[in-house]
Amino acid sequence: MRIDVVTGFPRLVEGPLAESMLKRAQELGLVQIVVHDLREYATDRHRTIDDTPFGGGAGMVLKPEPVFACIEHLQSERQYDEVIYLTADGEPLNQPLANALSLHANLILLCGHYKGIDERIRERLVTREISIGDYVLTGGELPALVLIDALVRLLPGVLHDGTSLLNDSFQDGLLDAPQYTRPAEFRTMRVPDVLLSGNHEQIERWRQEQRSQRTRQRRMDLMNEQ
Repeated sequence: MRIDVVTGFPRLVEGPLAESMLKRAQELGLVQIVVHDLREYATDRHRTIDDTPFGGGAGMVLKPEPVFACIEHLQSERQYDEVIYLTADGEPLNQPLANALSLHANLILLCGHYKGIDERIRERLVTREISIGDYVLTGGELPALVLIDALVRLLPGVLHDGTSLLNDSFQDGLLDAPQYTRPAEFRTMRVPDVLLSGNHEQIERWRQEQRSQRTRQRRMDLMNEQ
């Protein structure tokens, strides 16, 4: 998989990509993540990528020229499955969507900033718009990282234990069960006896019961979708 990130603030993205699972996935050649500085595609000497909105109002809007130049340059080099714009009014990111996108070979992630991007970019270049929640952030860089993390961990070979993906929250519409590790007792708090029993059938039954109970308590909307 190749993911190209288009942003006016590359340093917001580059740090997390050099850590933990994302770093390992790149080193193993399982994913290629390329960050493109939008300012390199600006044509004026000040490398301007934004301007005030027509009609007045506060904030700045990303200009169409550098975005078109960058994305069209990338598209001239390879075919992309999706050009994704991270925006608060996009479709909600969920596990089924992450699963589907992880099967693609080439993705472009466009990060808006401030008041967003010129609408003509959305009309002509963007093929999908994704939101990570009903709130507003300064820009699309953090949402892009969230999406990248959600996709990359699904790629075969990224996680040491790939079977753990099957038990993740939301993979089958339920939240995950409580997790424990050593020591078996800590400050009078003891791990449930069933997890120490060695009886895998009982452990699996307990986990499924806990998953259902936790989902009913915290996300009844998921239970209603079952």
